[in-house]
Amino acid sequence: MPMRQPAPVSDNWQPHLALGITGHRASNASFRAHAEAIAAALETLFAQIDAIAGALPGTRGAVRLHSLLVDGTDQIAATRALVRGWELAVPLPFGAALNCAINAHPESLADADALLAGRAAGDPAVEARAQAIRAITARARLFELADHDAEVEALWRANLADPEDRVAARAFEALASDNVALAGRVMIERTDLVIAVWDGLVANLPGGTGHTVVAALAMGAPVLLIDPAMPGTWRILGRPEELGQPAADGAPDLARLEAIIRAAVVCEGWSPAQLAAEQWRAHSSRAFGLYRRIERVFGGGAGAFGSLRVDYEAPDAILAGSGAGVIAAAEAMPAGDPQVTRQLAEEVLPLFAWAEGIASRLADAYRSGMCVNFVLASLAVIIGVAYLPLGLGEAKWVFALAELLLLGGILVLTAAGSRLGWHRRWFAMRRVAEYLRHAPSLLLLGVTRPTGRWPRSGRGSGGGSSGGGAEWPEHFARHALRDVGLPQVAVTRDYLRVGLTGAVLPHVAAQAAYHEAKAHRLETVHHRLDRVAESCFVLAVASVAAYLALKGAGAAGWVPKHLASDLSPFFTFCGVAFPTLGANLSGIRFFGDFERFGAISRVAAEKLRAIEARTQLLLSGDERALTYAAATDLIHALDEAVVEEIASWQAVFGAKHLALPA
Repeated sequence: MPMRQPAPVSDNWQPHLALGITGHRASNASFRAHAEAIAAALETLFAQIDAIAGALPGTRGAVRLHSLLVDGTDQIAATRALVRGWELAVPLPFGAALNCAINAHPESLADADALLAGRAAGDPAVEARAQAIRAITARARLFELADHDAEVEALWRANLADPEDRVAARAFEALASDNVALAGRVMIERTDLVIAVWDGLVANLPGGTGHTVVAALAMGAPVLLIDPAMPGTWRILGRPEELGQPAADGAPDLARLEAIIRAAVVCEGWSPAQLAAEQWRAHSSRAFGLYRRIERVFGGGAGAFGSLRVDYEAPDAILAGSGAGVIAAAEAMPAGDPQVTRQLAEEVLPLFAWAEGIASRLADAYRSGMCVNFVLASLAVIIGVAYLPLGLGEAKWVFALAELLLLGGILVLTAAGSRLGWHRRWFAMRRVAEYLRHAPSLLLLGVTRPTGRWPRSGRGSGGGSSGGGAEWPEHFARHALRDVGLPQVAVTRDYLRVGLTGAVLPHVAAQAAYHEAKAHRLETVHHRLDRVAESCFVLAVASVAAYLALKGAGAAGWVPKHLASDLSPFFTFCGVAFPTLGANLSGIRFFGDFERFGAISRVAAEKLRAIEARTQLLLSGDERALTYAAATDLIHALDEAVVEEIASWQAVFGAKHLALPA
């Protein structure tokens, strides 16, 4: 009996709603004038969000609020979120100590140094602000962008020491603003909806509320915009161009808010139970190996006629196998997050191995099924006329019966493939596996694909209609990665170096090598199938020409006239068999699209090699160039290469359902 493993996901799988908050600081005049009303409006809004999320079908995880925790809007929202039992994730623009010190707004260098050292500030107002920050951060999950802390601290202290030095002030403001904007991007990438308390006046200050609003809309995240002067009303924006439109009068659009929340956490027509119904098996099917046999025979590799059995890496064995390196890298990251490492080891990597095994087996069934159909079609025609050269005209019914059985086999196989959804299920599981394949690189460095930029697969890309939820792989993968969340770490240059060296580079190099080998193999298969198919048509032409030459020679008296008639059944058989075989080999080549798949892998390999080269340059260059911004640019490039490769692959095979060979 084949070994089976249950899906590493249960019916209690809990997708959660992710929110972001941004807004004016306490020093903003509009905020100061309406602080109590803003707090009340946020409380009402959070209650409405809780009510909407709680009424959705299925079990939901706790709402997760992302905040940069600056004073004013952020801290009010964070406090109310914690009271509601929401999770609080905080991408800090600096290390925790420096962030607390800067946002406590000390006016003296002595108070700044005291806060940096973890001591109380002499100014009671400064110490009160610091205590408020510490009280909230103690209950939050902190992701500290500390790679620039030394430079930021030096510029900040210089600014405090000499407030009249405008050069130092501008240098500090520029670097600090860039870090705040980067932390804001981390927040936006992880949210389904950004809540913004903004007067709409300034949008071009990096890291400011307006800048965050514009960035969120540009990245595809909807923004719920609250006017601080009228916090009881709000509107939802979906595109940057809507910022220039006048606000509509009337009550807040609760229907649109509900639609956003539902789209974020519910995949219509699909449930995790459907995923759990898939069965993982330990090795490939013996019945469906023809496609891989064709690759072996025509691909030019060794063992063309050897065993086709492929043993799939078991979910509970991946940690000792292909996942060992990345887990070792995660454990080696300076002051890394053990929870993220544990979730990688216990949840993400086993889920990837599980999806990979199922996707590979379904690929065999679907692709080999179609290849078998072409082979059966060829055999049906060839066997149907095989009685001619054998001189068994009286037994023609036997050959006709064999032909009928072969044609029936095509119908049965096609119906089975459609009923069992090989194409649809393969597409879905392959997408899940590919999204999870590069998950460690993203998760360890706190990078994710923005919610608004996940592919919308739909029915046109092979999603199919049966089973519903054509976009469920994207929905599931997004929430599987989101469940891990931001690592609770201080991102230093040492942290970045170990992550890039131990997790990112090996993955990128291995995937590039895989795609290079795959491209070469598929291009070889394509050209060799072409040559064999062409040879079949050449033989067909030769057999017909030979018959006509023999017929002409008989008429000329060069050979006995009856010779052409005697050999006519043989030539007729060749004239039918060779074109049929050539046409079906061409059909397999067309169906397999080996050349286009090879080109897709070639492009993917080139992109991955470029990312590998950029990563090596970053690691070998000036230490100051190794920043979180530079590292995340590389990770986003990797993510984009993966998604583009999936999209190209779907474009090729999306409409190629298992069908009758024509």
